Amino acid sequence: MKIKRLSFVVVLLFSIVMPAFLIVTSCGRKSVHLESRTELLNYKNAIASKVLSTDGRVIGKFYYQNRTNVSYSQIPQFLINALVATEDVRFFEHKGVDTRSLFRVLFKTIIGGNKRSGGGSTITQQLAKNMYGRQKKGALAIVRNKVREIILARRIEETFSKEEILTLYLNTVPFGENIYGLEAAASRYFNKKVEQLRQEEAAVLVGMLKGTTYYNPALHPDRARDRRNIVFSQMVKYNYLKQGEADSLHRLPLKLDYRNAESEGIADYFLVQVRSEADRILKDVASKTGKEWNIETEGLVINTTMSFSLQYSAISAFREHLSVMQKRLSDQYSEPEGREQIANITENILAGENLVQKAGKMKVQTLFDWEGSHSDSISIRDSIKYSLTLLHAGLLAIEPGTGAVRAWVGGIDFSTQPYDQILARRQLGSAFKPILYAAALEDGIDPCHYLENDSIVLPEYQDWHPENYDHTYGGRYSMAGALAHSMNIPSFYLFRRVGFEKVDSLWRVMGFSHDLVNTPALALGTAEASILETALAYSSFANDGYKMTPKSIVSITTADGRILYQNDFSEVRNTVLSERTLQLMRAMLRKAVTEGTGYSLEHTYGVTAPFAGKTGTTQNYGDAWFVAFNPNLTIAARAGASSPLIHFNSGSNGTGNTLALPLVALTLKKAESYRNEWEQVVDSFPPLPPELAAILDCPDFREDNLVDRFIDIFKNEQVTYDTATVRTESRIRSFIQKIFKR
Repeated sequence: MKIKRLSFVVVLLFSIVMPAFLIVTSCGRKSVHLESRTELLNYKNAIASKVLSTDGRVIGKFYYQNRTNVSYSQIPQFLINALVATEDVRFFEHKGVDTRSLFRVLFKTIIGGNKRSGGGSTITQQLAKNMYGRQKKGALAIVRNKVREIILARRIEETFSKEEILTLYLNTVPFGENIYGLEAAASRYFNKKVEQLRQEEAAVLVGMLKGTTYYNPALHPDRARDRRNIVFSQMVKYNYLKQGEADSLHRLPLKLDYRNAESEGIADYFLVQVRSEADRILKDVASKTGKEWNIETEGLVINTTMSFSLQYSAISAFREHLSVMQKRLSDQYSEPEGREQIANITENILAGENLVQKAGKMKVQTLFDWEGSHSDSISIRDSIKYSLTLLHAGLLAIEPGTGAVRAWVGGIDFSTQPYDQILARRQLGSAFKPILYAAALEDGIDPCHYLENDSIVLPEYQDWHPENYDHTYGGRYSMAGALAHSMNIPSFYLFRRVGFEKVDSLWRVMGFSHDLVNTPALALGTAEASILETALAYSSFANDGYKMTPKSIVSITTADGRILYQNDFSEVRNTVLSERTLQLMRAMLRKAVTEGTGYSLEHTYGVTAPFAGKTGTTQNYGDAWFVAFNPNLTIAARAGASSPLIHFNSGSNGTGNTLALPLVALTLKKAESYRNEWEQVVDSFPPLPPELAAILDCPDFREDNLVDRFIDIFKNEQVTYDTATVRTESRIRSFIQKIFKR
């Protein structure tokens, strides 16, 4: 009877006296708001918006609090049992306030000073705190918060069933690392959905509620295991588990499948584009409907164009290929000459940024490494040296007919290298040549038109002279052969014939933003463009000559499935190339893959789908490119260090064929294993009509005939490029070199 009287006193104290105290202490201030039953019924969690690939996989989230709600039916019963046994054993008996716990808190904690006796809050009181937070200011904030939670707990119990309270609680409770709710926690620590959790995993999550950081299983596995076992013991104590079962569970090791949201990102660079596109779409929706949507709190579902299989294949290709190439570049710059070059560039950077005096200052930095990134204390000088020799790359795959983005790998590691290489503008090298050759076809020049391959010098351009990659010259190349084998000298002659204005006009209508500079070297690829612009331009060769706009989002729906936006992928299409040019360009660039610089795509890497494409290598191997396309897919990759001053010193590592093409080839080869999606990529262009096939039927290379040679021997001819004079090398020298085969 004494216990009951004391319980009554405690209830009276907290239910009548303390609320009165709460009201009194609020005088002169803004009054304390206590949510009504209606407000409780209308409560909504801040729910993370999910971003999905085409097959429905989650590839990212946008959130203020990382949370995904679950229903009561999804929660395993043993998790409910563990929660009740550990946090609130009389949950199903009380009406929001456990008088026994309050009694313990009052006499053991407040009067007796025993801080280990527990907090006394029920699950319902904790839910009230999770839903509406706490007042943090003022000397009496703790008392005021406790009383407020008691009152709200009573109202919650009157408003919701016990099952609804448990569901609300498990969807609002924090689990550390800015994740909220059971579903997000299960995904983070065990890479599972809630309904897939095993008993030992559920107990770890329940155990974390006592201290999300202290018992974080990723940070403190021993503490988390011990706390998990306490949960099992509590379940035995309250008859939710037999002792033998608990003993078996105690012996299990702690196993995590930990997924850190900041570093796991299979599509982090892509998510930046999705967020930007989604914000524009939702702003447009708001202007039409008057209803604004918060992408971080309202649990929207954003279905994207991304192919998970192609994206995952690209990520794997980056790791496989670039880890090898990075080691080769690092080894090259670890040699004395390379170290000296890096040191000189570093000092120039320090001087230019006025950092010479601070160059030795140490700072903790996360350093990317293909074998595992790590944090270290490093000086500003050494940080610059380290960054200079990092090999960067980007890869973009789009559907040429719609502009839908299928894969977007913007760099080697988003957390340490967030700058998106897809959007970076760099020189194109020979990846520019298809623009020149398409302009030539539009100008009426046929693929079997033969282009000179004589060595030439431009005095007005500081004796600039184009050179072929293999340093050969002489004879003539067909236009198709020159493109397939990426010959520089014939390309210059072609550029001289077509003229800058026609090339510049096509460049602009194909969507490139950077202005061309009218120099002779333009024919060899000094033009600058991003991977995105280049992929879209090459897509024009694949999609009947249309300029497309890239698109990342298929639809946006509310958490309950209502469609806010649906992309029909329609747009006004402006033709930039004639059908004849398109058919010939496809055939010529297909030839570049089957016979020319892209030969290894099929013959070394075994890609079975028929692609057309073109490699590109800039001066001194500063950047390497490869772009491939067929009717259903355009895929472009570029690789190189952040500064063109840092590069491979030989073509065996630094060309488009050796550095960039493998990224595309490995991506496609790995994607072949995903049969359902791969079938949508495998397609070929229809054969050329006979009249066009006939004008491609000629040898790639033709030696000058004897008459031509003797006529040319004494023609130390001068031709013009723009307003400059072009001096051809002595034909006598060329003739003699041919006779003696150099």
